[in-house]
Amino acid sequence: MPDLATILPMFFLLLVIGAFAGVVAGLLGVGGGIVLVPAFFYALSVLGYDSPQLMQICLATSLATIIVTSARSLQSHNRKGAVDWQVLRQWAPGIMIGAVIGVVVASMLRSTVLQGIFGVLGFIIGLYFIVGSERWRIADQMPGIITRSILSPVVGVLSVLMGIGGGSFAVPIMSLYGAPIHRAVATASGFGLIIAVPSVIGFLFIQIPEAVRPPFTIGAVNLPAFVITIVTTIYTTTLGVRLAHAMDPRPLKRVFAVFLIAVSLNMLRKALGY
Repeated sequence: MPDLATILPMFFLLLVIGAFAGVVAGLLGVGGGIVLVPAFFYALSVLGYDSPQLMQICLATSLATIIVTSARSLQSHNRKGAVDWQVLRQWAPGIMIGAVIGVVVASMLRSTVLQGIFGVLGFIIGLYFIVGSERWRIADQMPGIITRSILSPVVGVLSVLMGIGGGSFAVPIMSLYGAPIHRAVATASGFGLIIAVPSVIGFLFIQIPEAVRPPFTIGAVNLPAFVITIVTTIYTTTLGVRLAHAMDPRPLKRVFAVFLIAVSLNMLRKALGY
């Protein structure tokens, strides 16, 4: 049984992480996973749990929180009639296949490689937040079966390798294919659930050596991080939404993009051993 000297610092760090992730998600409309993964990584490293499997724990725990947050978000969006269920049904099989592949790939990679993947993809997403425009278009309707069969597994794989719900990929894709932004965001919440459920089930069967895993970790999912993050984000996401209505979130989104790029570059630096 871990002692209080181990549990208390972990508890307070996780409270701060969950609170910050919730505010950012509510304020800027981005998924919490893109904040949680680097936050979990740095917190657990500071607490002495750095290991070749650390990123697997961070990805798995982040995805576990996404099951709850995506379900709540999907329910809220559905009440407003904003979810495109046809798109969700068409993309679900490929995304689920991609999510399972993502778990298999993640289980075979060392933490440094996963850090590098997060760093590269996070940098690209950050750039999109800065320069992307809702007016960009590839087509005026969602792609057909051939393009969908390629894109949907890719979304699943990349989302699992980043520990995110897929909104950072799904929203730009749907926007580029003519979907209104509110419908893209609403439907992407369903993508998060489709990605998170099979991937977390898979991560529960990954074996992390007891000597390097944080207390109360099952497979690669850390239960305290999961529970504390869910409890805190329930309250702080509401605060973030209120702040979003009280101010213009667009400049803040660019500030967050710069923050994400900085975090991603730091991940890349650590992955390269500098």
